Amino acid sequence: MIRILFFLLVVFALGLGFAWLADRPGDMVVTFGGYQYQVSLMVAAVAVVAAVAAVMIVWWLVKSIWNSPYAIARHFRVRRRDRGYQALSTGMIAAGAGDGALARKKGKEAAKLIRSDQEPLIHLLDAQAALLEGDHEGARKKFEAMLDDPEMRLLGLRGLYLEAERLGDRNAARHYAGRAAAAAPQLAWAAESTMEELVARGDWDAALKLVDAQKSTRQVDRAAADRRRAVLLTAKAEALFDSEPDTARTAAQEANRLQPAFSPAAIVAARALLRQNDVRKASKTLETAWRAEPHPDVADLYIHARPGDAVLDRLNRARKLQEMKKNHPESSLAVARAALEAQDYGLARREADAAIRMDRREGAYLLLADIEEAETGDVGKVRQLLAKAVRAPRDPAWVADGVVSERWIPASPVTGRIDAFEWRAPAERVAQLIESAEHDISAPPVLAVTAQDAHPVPPEDVEDAVIEAPAAGQAHKPTVRKAPEPAYADAAEPEAEQPRLPDDPGVEPQDAETDPPQSRFRLF
Repeated sequence: MIRILFFLLVVFALGLGFAWLADRPGDMVVTFGGYQYQVSLMVAAVAVVAAVAAVMIVWWLVKSIWNSPYAIARHFRVRRRDRGYQALSTGMIAAGAGDGALARKKGKEAAKLIRSDQEPLIHLLDAQAALLEGDHEGARKKFEAMLDDPEMRLLGLRGLYLEAERLGDRNAARHYAGRAAAAAPQLAWAAESTMEELVARGDWDAALKLVDAQKSTRQVDRAAADRRRAVLLTAKAEALFDSEPDTARTAAQEANRLQPAFSPAAIVAARALLRQNDVRKASKTLETAWRAEPHPDVADLYIHARPGDAVLDRLNRARKLQEMKKNHPESSLAVARAALEAQDYGLARREADAAIRMDRREGAYLLLADIEEAETGDVGKVRQLLAKAVRAPRDPAWVADGVVSERWIPASPVTGRIDAFEWRAPAERVAQLIESAEHDISAPPVLAVTAQDAHPVPPEDVEDAVIEAPAAGQAHKPTVRKAPEPAYADAAEPEAEQPRLPDDPGVEPQDAETDPPQSRFRLF
């Protein structure tokens, strides 16, 4: 565009100049070789312009002829390079699509048309084609060759890192990641792997420095950096809690300041404060975490913050937590446990039932079983509650990558990923949960017991008897009725196996010739 404007400007200037000469007629006299030449001023100007144009045209022709061999060679070289890049582009697309044969073919074609030292992507295409063909050893050699080229070094380290990850060699993978992180700290994959290695070694200070470097270079946003820093500080505080209490307290308090709702940070900070007998500040720390996310460990530490408190004082502290987070199963369970310790069985039973209504879980049924055993000692009712606990969903726990842990740890033991554990119910026993849901709708639970554990039955009815559970509100007295005759009359037909629960040991196998048959009852 600028050239066009410049050309138009030159033409406009020439037009103005010729118009100016046309308005001012005159003659120009030139004496050369004893002769005198006289022409008009306009003719002289045209002759001068024509001469300049002729010289420029002649110069262009001479220059074009002189440079024609180079221009022709450059034309063919550019065409060859374009074909090579086209082949390289097609090969990279084929490698991304998983077509190893086409990627290898285009890689060879590109290597013939383009020098590999001029285009490093040819090495990458060769390595990708080798991986698609299953030649991992060849691909590894390609990546190792890239380490000698400063431009390809990071790419080679990335390839070797992925190959080490594929083989499960965590030490080699972290070695390559460390080299990459030292050369280019902005690489997220290298920094993450290096941090996992530091956490596995327990080098918390180096891991925290790496988090600060990521935050300063804006590799991660501020919220994610604060979360990662709180996790590392919590792990550091737990590791140094016994050996260096002052350092642990400082780290725990900083972690709690960064993430007040993070229960592991609040717990370790409160433990550090309770060691210094600062119960008031520790209680406030736990209360803040409880309001954000109720956790049983927070409740347990809060209720037993003062070891010398009476059971009624601990019950009052549990009720205080319940006031902070009403209509929550963890609040009801905390009060129920404290009431059981205080032997207030009525309150404990009401709160446990309320927790079950809000969130049916295994721990609530187990707590009800403890209450029933402590209050009445009714073995049948206790076993019925234990049966419900077996079929109920599991209590929340720290879960990461399929691993269920009773306590929080900073990294996954399977993948090494930092901050992988989440407080949630484990996804297990799906079939039992479905069976339990159907069972709760159709009929009460069935317990298989031996004849010795059942209530007395008349001798003529012992062989095939069924014990029916009493209806709600009735006294606990079983009713005995005759069981229906089996559909088959053949004595040789084997009896169908009675279902029993996992907590029922069942009956030991008997020898028909030596051991007499034992009766079994079904408790509905």
